Order: sequence, then C-alpha cells, then structure tokens
Amino acid sequence: MPTPAVTVVGGGLAGCEAALQLARLGVPVVLREMRPVSATPVHRGDALAQIVCSNSLKSTEPTTAGGVLKQELDALGCALLPAARACAVPAGSALAVDREAFSREVASRLDAGGVPVERGPVEALPPLPGHLWLVATGPLTSAALVEELGRATGQPALHFFDAIAPTVTLASLDLTILYRAARYGRGEADYLNAALDRGQYETLHRELLAAEKADVHAFDRGELFAGCQPIEEIAASGPQSLAFGPLRPVGLRNPRPGAPRPHAVVQLRQENREGTLYGLVGFQTRLRQGEQRRVLRLIPGLENAEFVRYGQLHRNFYLDTPRCCALDFSLLGRPDVLVAGQMTGVEGYVESIASGLFTAWQAASRLRGLPLPALPAATILGSLLGGFLFDRTTARLTPMNANFGLLPDLPELVRDKRERKLARAACSRRELATWLATPIVRDLLDA
Repeated sequence: MPTPAVTVVGGGLAGCEAALQLARLGVPVVLREMRPVSATPVHRGDALAQIVCSNSLKSTEPTTAGGVLKQELDALGCALLPAARACAVPAGSALAVDREAFSREVASRLDAGGVPVERGPVEALPPLPGHLWLVATGPLTSAALVEELGRATGQPALHFFDAIAPTVTLASLDLTILYRAARYGRGEADYLNAALDRGQYETLHRELLAAEKADVHAFDRGELFAGCQPIEEIAASGPQSLAFGPLRPVGLRNPRPGAPRPHAVVQLRQENREGTLYGLVGFQTRLRQGEQRRVLRLIPGLENAEFVRYGQLHRNFYLDTPRCCALDFSLLGRPDVLVAGQMTGVEGYVESIASGLFTAWQAASRLRGLPLPALPAATILGSLLGGFLFDRTTARLTPMNANFGLLPDLPELVRDKRERKLARAACSRRELATWLATPIVRDLLDA
C-alpha cells in the first residue's frame, strides 16, 4: 500500500475527523489544508477544524435528534466529539466550545495520531495507483477545485447562502440590565438575556428592516438555508416573526423583583473559556458593519457593545449527491475520489463530523476489500447519510441537518411525545450495536 494511501483534502471538521479515523484504522493518510497559503472569505488564520459560525454543536439531550446523533458517533468512536467536550464552555444542555481551544485540541490530536498536515491549495485530483482522494473542503471550496469536481461529476455545482452572527465583549455589556437565565429554569443559567418590551421590540424590528445591507455576489433569497436565516430576513416575514422565533420570550422571565413580562428576549451565549466573549444567538446577518453597531446597540444592555466579530453572509457550495455519488460517497465518474462534509449536503457541525467519519470508514473498507454494510435506517446516521442524501425523488438536493423526521416509524405506537423520542433513541442504540457487531465492521475495526 503506497504512502499515503489516502489524501484528505480540507482541514475542517469533516476532514480532520476523516484523517483521525483513517489513522485509527491503520491507513496511511496525509491531510492537506490550503490555508494560510490561500484564504477564504470567512476563516481567520490557519487553524484546523475552525468553527466559523455559531460555537454551539447543539443539544446533548437524548430527546433531540442532535443528542441522538452524538450518542451514535460516540458508539462509533468519533474523534472530534471528545475534543469538543474537552473545550466546552457553559451552554445549558447544548455542547458549545471555545473556538480557539478546540482548534488547538484537534491539531494536538492529529499530531498525536501521526497525521502529517501539508499546507497549500489542491487544485487537481490526478488518479494515482492504489490511492484515494477524500475531499472535504466544505462550502467554501476554491473555484479551481469546484471546477475539478465538476469535470469529474459532469454535474453543475449547487449553492445556498449561510450567515454568521456577531460576537461582542462581556466587558462592554451592561450587566445591571442583562440577566442570567435558562429557558424554563432547566439546567444552569448559562445565557445572558436582554428583555425587550413591546416598544423596544418594535423599534428593533423597524430598524432591522430599514438598515443597509452588505452586497453579496449572486445573492438569491430562495437559496437561503432555512436553519440559518439572517435576522433581517426573518423580520421581513412579519411584525411578530422575531418574537415568535429567535427572540421568543417564553420561559425566560427576568428574575429581578418587579420586572415585567418581556415581549421578546435576545439571548447571548458564551463563546470562550474565559467568558469574555458572547455571541448573539440567532442574529445571523448581512447588515453592513456600521449598521450592525447602530441597530444591535438598540438592544437593552448592549448600548455600548464592542464588536469583535461582525455577522456576514456567504455563498456555500455543495454537490448534487444523489446524482453524483455512489452510496460509499465516491464520485460516479471517479471512484478514487470520495467526498465528505457539507459539500455532500449535510448541514451542521456534528453532521459534518459524522460524514467525515463514515466516509473515512468507507475509504478504509475499500482499500481492504471489505465493503461496509448499509447503516441502519433507524439511526440518524443511516437516515441522513444513507437515506436522505441519496433520495432521487426530488429534482434538487437541499441541505439537511439531523432531525427525527428522517427516521422511519417506530414498530410500536408511543403516544407520549417525550417517550416517543426516547424510544427512537433506544431503537437507534440497538440498531447501531447490531451493525457494529457484523463481521465486516468488526474486521475493519480490528484490522
């Protein structure tokens, strides 16, 4: 077997997970990352596994699809989830990370795992004897590599728009106005909250609509990802859309004596271990930077907010996976090229990690002549990576994150909503344990 047997292209979440999994499975691997030689519109510096948007990896609760997905990945020996937990910051029932600490932790694990990291862009994927390419360059893949993939697939690339929320310093916030609370009092009060009365809410809503927006090349509202809508786009859908959406006040009463019931609440989540930086939850935006300062300082407690990162909108690339890829995520026109991460149509940090893990296992199994059995449909992994992404009944693939709607019906009727979710989690554990016990999977992991 040549060295390396697999070149992983892209040092994001999917690429780093894939490289660590291949090293774990004894496959000679090298990781290629174009930064800092080439930059992207949103990344800062050359850090690996860089968390660009929210610092939250979503819920850990077993009653959520995100929580079940994490349980599944833990069962498979995921590398990046333990790294995330080692760099966690308070976020209630969610797993949120200190971005810089997480990148350092992943780099340390790559070094400990003997994974060499080479810097510089990859613009061509030449066929090499006994070698596989695993491309996980994400939604901001370079134009040259998009063209190379287009030639290999014979299919046009797809796009959607994604947005980032701003980050402010704790020292610049008025803590005599903001208050700590967890929704419905569940868990630790890890979020800062800004209560708005009706008048303050209406002013914020009006100014969001009136604010000047940054120009984005080829922007199309129809290509906005539903799970990451800019705050001004949500505001444009109706006068109370924010109060019933990202600013919903239910379960977030101000504990101070005599405080009135809020009409809306803006939440801020800790973004680093030191607790000096906070992100505005749900405030992804494409407002111009000056307008972000002007409008968001209308929020009570943020009158003097210091912005260390501004929100922005960017155009994301992905493949038409059902028509481009085989079930092992190799390109139909180039079986030696496998793809992983957001470019396959998964949406979300943990979903990208899952894609990197599974595609790495597929690459290792290909090299050893051990084709993996299909993932169980009753798991989040199987329903997303083996089901949704290869559904050809729709004319256009739309990115998808983990959700219970992907799963088949339970074999038994469970009327209680919470118990039904727990039953799905239990079913997932059973099905995945059975899959892991199959001889081919055992042989792959024991090799």
